Amino acid sequence: MGINLHNMDCLKAMKEMQDNEFDLAIVDPPYGIGISGQKEQKKGKKSDRKYHKEKGWDNKIPSKEYFNELKRVSKNQIIWGANYFVEHLNKGTKGWIVWDKCQHGLTMSDCELAFSSFQKPTRVFSQNRVILQQEGGTIHPTQKPIKLYEWLLMNYAEKGNKILDTHLGSGSIAIACDNLCYDLEGFELDKEYFDAASKRLKIHQSQIKMF
Repeated sequence: MGINLHNMDCLKAMKEMQDNEFDLAIVDPPYGIGISGQKEQKKGKKSDRKYHKEKGWDNKIPSKEYFNELKRVSKNQIIWGANYFVEHLNKGTKGWIVWDKCQHGLTMSDCELAFSSFQKPTRVFSQNRVILQQEGGTIHPTQKPIKLYEWLLMNYAEKGNKILDTHLGSGSIAIACDNLCYDLEGFELDKEYFDAASKRLKIHQSQIKMF
């Protein structure tokens, strides 16, 4: 199976999938808070964040149908930004995950939250966002570190598991799955993000072969 990336609508794809086809879905869907990039900066004005073109994909959260399909096709789920759509989560699950960005007091949030369907205690992963620069810089406004996805796989997946990502974005999860030998099906609707993520994965794989 390997790492397979698709430039298509994830909901359309999931409707063609079998029940419980995937062991674990690790997803980072739109939060509906309107942060899918920045407006063009005025000449001479500096920003503490890399500029990413505003695309409007974060204007609303996924539909109820998306969450129903996600839970149908995967045995377990880790859902980033789940504090924005708690009405779609399974009730009574205690296993939340916290990414502590180790950059407290800035304009962005100190941490991000993910829901997990596992009956495990809440866990915290601490990793400064500067790791993104060490991993090659950002190609997506809400990019998460490869190290974060590796930690998720090491703590919540089992060897041989099939992984699903419905919103591939920067492709960090694809590199993490490649590093740890997990099969992945990743979907990204935006062609620009998809091409950038695919290129990023190919460069990573070529570098591994060199060494």
